[in-house]
Amino acid sequence: TAFAQEQFDAAKLLAPAGGVKDHPLGDVNSKVTLIEYLSPTCPHCKAFLDDTYPALKAEYIDTNKIQFIPRPFIRNVLDAVVFMLAEAAGEAKYHEVVDTYFKTQATWAVSQTPADAMFAIAQQLGFTKETYDAALTNQALFSGLEQLRDQASKEFQLTGTPTFYLNGKMLPAGEITIDQLKAAIDPLLA
Repeated sequence: TAFAQEQFDAAKLLAPAGGVKDHPLGDVNSKVTLIEYLSPTCPHCKAFLDDTYPALKAEYIDTNKIQFIPRPFIRNVLDAVVFMLAEAAGEAKYHEVVDTYFKTQATWAVSQTPADAMFAIAQQLGFTKETYDAALTNQALFSGLEQLRDQASKEFQLTGTPTFYLNGKMLPAGEITIDQLKAAIDPLLA
């Protein structure tokens, strides 16, 4: 079918470059793993989160049918800031930080003063000026995020966000519907 795309080594996809730790949702032992490379400044990623993700979460993630890995892809420094803050917030708050920046994308991603807008949101998430500044000085993490991006582009042929890999198979680029995801996931669960 036209839906069948490039197949990559699933084990390689589960060993991201740069030493950046994944933050999986759902069942890490599931035989089905869906990886999304996402960028917090990307409107298409926000549309997926708003339109498709709630159904994916309810039907496949919360029910532990699949493992879902939202993985950083930094297109610019603002993306890097979001992921650096999420890492600094700790495992329990990681997804909350990323999701909050997605929900408020319209206020900071297009702001004339993005640093101020991003800090205001970080404060709502419990950051102080000190912890915010400290999070953004993590050079090792920043360089890891760059390595992660370069690996996705070079090894996994990623050309834009969001891009999804289902058990190593690249799904068509761009926004994806829950019906398209079901059609791809369900046979793998059978």
